[in-house]
Amino acid sequence: MSTLHEECGVFGLRAEGIRNAAPLTYNALYALQHRGQESAGIAINDDGVIKSHKDVGLVSEVFTPQVLEALGEGSMAVGHVRYATTGNKSRTNAQPLVINHVKGSMCLAHNGNLTNAAELREKLELSGAIFHTTSDTEVIAYIITGQRLKAPSIEEAVSAAMDVIQGAYSLVLMSARKLIGVRDPNGFRPLCIGTLDGGYVFASESCALDAIGAHFLRDVEPGEIVVADESGLRSIRTHCGQRKSSLCVFEFIYFARPDSVIDGAGVHEARLRAGAFLALEHPVQADIVIGVPDSGIDAAVGFARQSGIPYGVGFTKNKYIARTFISPGQQARTDKVRIKLNPISSEVNGKRVVIIDDSIVRGTTSARIVKLLRDAGASEIHMRISAPPFLHPCYFGTDIDSRDNLIACDHSVEEIAAIIGADSLGYLSVDSVHKLANGCHCTFCDGCFTGSYPIPVPEVREKFRFERKLSQSKE
Repeated sequence: MSTLHEECGVFGLRAEGIRNAAPLTYNALYALQHRGQESAGIAINDDGVIKSHKDVGLVSEVFTPQVLEALGEGSMAVGHVRYATTGNKSRTNAQPLVINHVKGSMCLAHNGNLTNAAELREKLELSGAIFHTTSDTEVIAYIITGQRLKAPSIEEAVSAAMDVIQGAYSLVLMSARKLIGVRDPNGFRPLCIGTLDGGYVFASESCALDAIGAHFLRDVEPGEIVVADESGLRSIRTHCGQRKSSLCVFEFIYFARPDSVIDGAGVHEARLRAGAFLALEHPVQADIVIGVPDSGIDAAVGFARQSGIPYGVGFTKNKYIARTFISPGQQARTDKVRIKLNPISSEVNGKRVVIIDDSIVRGTTSARIVKLLRDAGASEIHMRISAPPFLHPCYFGTDIDSRDNLIACDHSVEEIAAIIGADSLGYLSVDSVHKLANGCHCTFCDGCFTGSYPIPVPEVREKFRFERKLSQSKE
């Protein structure tokens, strides 16, 4: 765990005027690829018949032209890109999930993490349920299906399920006739609505709407269930306003694409503000400000503007290599850092450099980046981080569920600077992180920085707690 692991991306569309749902969904998932690079899947609804394909790999690897053609035509679709926050990396755990039951079919895609997944799964298994995956998404599917057997409609089943499941979840569901978007009452994970050819689109980020020519309508509110069917768009707000909104602040710091707008605030603008706050909180005498591609660049521009230190392009990035955290084993990650980023010596040689990054988790990637700059001739290296230190686990989707590998838990800022080889180190303050998203409709969850969580967290907190619980023998 040398860097922060990402979320999943969900997408859904329903537009009766189109028959090319598969390629549109492909393009949308391509725009959401940064949210998950382990697996991808698409399910198409063609006149009530759901066909799906999913596999491990990038969107472009999973969906060849032949696969897209085989999915056929349709006016409804659900898509998903996955990073495994809960469950093994395997084709079995890829989404969306397609469930067939006595009242019809349902397709489900999920972004987030349930805090009561282990308890719910055990209860379901004791009642005779058989699970095929190790993902908490299947738990959600079971709960909704169980409620659907009693409820008169799928949206009422979803509403009843929301009384049972706890934690972070942005969902896109598809039945034979309806497309439904759901956001948990805290609004931990983003979900927005767009319009397309007289129909509607749900997506984790607005950049996916732009990729298919859809027009942004609004965000799904925390606790809201939004139903798109032949009658148009309608909202069920039974669970709205029950809790204080708690959007994950790392959507603005790292997860989201800079061209996305989340809950009324632009991601690019938020990162510029992060850099400006860093310059005010941790000033330094330097010759150039550079950013670690990609999410550190906007903050570097903000730092440069506020400080008056010139901004420069200090690294060139190999765009044909996946993000470093995907590789198994520390040596493989280190090798990928080496070929992924290369300093531009003419920009940093003999200069005092301010380097901006979005986070330090374990410190190994930061140490490698500092060494690259030293080897390129930088005379001083001052690292600035556009987030506060990670001090506590996250239970709502980010794959940091243990303090074991968090360098800030065991070392002071000065010690971390020495470990990574920087001349100085500065983190963004918690106060400033709450001021990043100017105009945002939501307040933020900062539990990974403060240890103060908006809802109760699981009692069992060790690394891979859910996976380990599932692997324990029950004999």
